[in-house]
Amino acid sequence: MGLCSMASALLFMLVGVVPLALAGGHDYGAALSKSILFFEAQRSGYLPGNQRVKWRGNSGLYDGKANGVDLVGGYYDAGDNVKFGLPMAFTVTMMSWSILEYGNQMGATGELGNAMDAVKWGTDYLIKAHPHPHVLYGEVGDGNTDHYCWQRPEDMTTSRYAYRVDQNNPGSDLAGETAAAMAAASMVFRHANPAYSRELLTHAGQLFDFADKYRGKYDSSITVAQKYYRSVSGYADELLWAAAWMYKATNNEYYLDYLGENGDALGGTGWAMTEFGWDVKYAGVQTLVAKFLMGGKAGSHAPVFGKYQEKAESFMCSCLGKSSQNVQKTPGGLIYKQRWNNLQFVTSASFLLTVYSDYLTSARRDLHCSSGPVAPSELLAFAKSQVDYILGDNPRATSYMVGYGNNYPQQVHHRGSSIVSVKVDPSFVSCRGGYATWFSRKASDPNLLTGAIVGGPDAYDNFADHRDNYEQTEPATYNNAPLLGILARLHGGQGGYNQLLPVEVHVAKPIAAQPKPNPVKETPFAAPVVIEQKPTTSWVANGKTYYRYSAIVTNKSGKTIKNLNLSVSNLYGPLWGLTKSPSGSYGFPTWVSSLPAGKSMEFVYIHAASPAQVSLSSYTLA
Repeated sequence: MGLCSMASALLFMLVGVVPLALAGGHDYGAALSKSILFFEAQRSGYLPGNQRVKWRGNSGLYDGKANGVDLVGGYYDAGDNVKFGLPMAFTVTMMSWSILEYGNQMGATGELGNAMDAVKWGTDYLIKAHPHPHVLYGEVGDGNTDHYCWQRPEDMTTSRYAYRVDQNNPGSDLAGETAAAMAAASMVFRHANPAYSRELLTHAGQLFDFADKYRGKYDSSITVAQKYYRSVSGYADELLWAAAWMYKATNNEYYLDYLGENGDALGGTGWAMTEFGWDVKYAGVQTLVAKFLMGGKAGSHAPVFGKYQEKAESFMCSCLGKSSQNVQKTPGGLIYKQRWNNLQFVTSASFLLTVYSDYLTSARRDLHCSSGPVAPSELLAFAKSQVDYILGDNPRATSYMVGYGNNYPQQVHHRGSSIVSVKVDPSFVSCRGGYATWFSRKASDPNLLTGAIVGGPDAYDNFADHRDNYEQTEPATYNNAPLLGILARLHGGQGGYNQLLPVEVHVAKPIAAQPKPNPVKETPFAAPVVIEQKPTTSWVANGKTYYRYSAIVTNKSGKTIKNLNLSVSNLYGPLWGLTKSPSGSYGFPTWVSSLPAGKSMEFVYIHAASPAQVSLSSYTLA
C-alpha cells in the first residue's frame, strides 16, 4: 500500500474520531498569537496597562540599584528569575529578524503591533544596560542563588546584583550580540518611531566598536554566567554577526568590508555548522552574507562571500539530510542536537531554512547539495514539518507549545506558572517554601503559560511531562523568537506543501492505566537481526484506545548492515523513522545509511490495534 492510499485508509478509519490535520491544517495564526503572548509572561519590571497576561505582577523593581544604575525591565530568559544578557539580546535579534522578513504577514494577522511591543520591551532594557559606550551590563541576579529558590518573580528574595563588561573586563560576544539586536531593532522601528530607531542605531554602533576593540569572552568577565550560558563558540561569530546586522541597518561599506576582510580570520568562511542558536551564530552570519551576495551587494568581496554562501548551503543541506555531514533526527523526523532544550535548535534552524528558501526563490536559483540541486520549496516544506511536529504532528501526538492543541505540557518547569498567581493569593511564597508547596505538586500548573515552547522530546521522541524534568519541560524566550517569523510565513500562504502524515492524532492526555495488548516478543531471524516491539503509551479518544508502539531493530552480527529492507504488515496508522520505498518495503530513514555491529535503531507507529507484523525482507553485510 502506498503512502497516499495508506493515508486515505487511515483518514477513513479516523473520521469523526480524531481531528484531522489536513482538513484545515494547523492554525498558524493562532500559534503566532500565542507565541507572542509568552513574552508578556516573561516580562520583568513594571507591567504596562495593556498587559494581557493577567496572572503576572510587577517584579524586579530594584534591579540595578545596588550598582547605582537602573536595570528595571527586560525579560526572564526561561523558568527562572535571572536576566541573562546574551540569550536576551539574541531573542531580540531573532524577533526583529522575524518582523523584518515577515512583518507584512504579521500585520495581516493583527499581531505586528504585539510583536513590535515584544521587541521594544527588550530594547528598552538593553538601552538601560548600556549606560556608557564601553560599559554593558550582562546579567542581573545569579543562577546559583536563584536556583536554590522556587519563588514567583513578584516574591523574589534572591540577590539582584548586576554584572557588567567594560574595557578592563571585555565581553565581545555579549557586546556583539547586543549590537546586532540594537541594529536589527532599529530597522523594525525606522518608520514607526524614527527617533527611537536612531537611538538604537547609536547604541549598536558604540557596542560594535566596543566588541571589536576590546576583545574577550564575556563569561571570562562575568564568571557567574559560565554554568548557565557559557560562550563555547567564543566571540568571533558575534563580531561577524554584529557586522552583518550593522551593514543591513546602515548600508555603510565599512561593515561590508569588515565581513569581507575578516571572514577567514574569524571563521565565517571556514566553519560549516550543523546548529544555530544563542551561542553559535555562524550559520546565521553565512545566511545573511549569502543574501548580500545574491542581492549583488558583495562588490570586490564576491569571492569571499561565495565561501560564506557555501557554508550557509552546507548548513541547509545538513538539515535536509542531503549532505555528507547531516544533523541527527529523531525517529519522528525532528532535528535533534541535545536532550536539554533541544527545541531551541529546531526553531532557529527552521527559521534559517525558511528565509533561505525565500532568498533562493527571489534569486531564482536552487540550493546546491552534495546529493544534487534542491528546490527552494523543499527547504520551506522541511521547516514546516519541524513546526508541525512542535504543534502536534509527532509520535506522541503532543503539542510542545503550551496552550495550543488538546494535548500539551501541564507541568511546565517555570516558577511563575507553577505557583498560584499573586493576584489570586498574595501570600508570600518563601525561597524554600516554594519547593515544598508548589514545585513538588503533581497537579497541572495553576497559571497557563500560553505560547511557551518547552524543551521538547528526547532523541527517540519520548517526553515526560514533569515539573522536575527541566531538560524537557522548561521553556525559553529564545525558543519562541525564531518561531514568530516562521509562523507568520506559514500563515501568510504559499505554504501548501503536503505533510508527511495527513492525520494529526490530537487526543486527551495519555492515560497510563489503559490496558495494553501483549507485547510482541523478540523475533529472531536466521539473519543476525533482532526486532523487539512494545507499546510505550496509550490514550483514549472518544471511546477508542490508541497505542504508540516502539520497534527496536538491533544488529547482532559482527559486521555493518547496509541496504536493510523490512516488511511491515497489519499497520493501520502513521509510522515514523523508516523510509518507504515504491515497492512497499521500508528502509533506513534518510539520515541513516547503515547500522553498525551491536547498534540499534528505533521506529515508531500509532494505531488502534495490536502490533503490526514486522519481518526482515533483505539486507547486506559490509
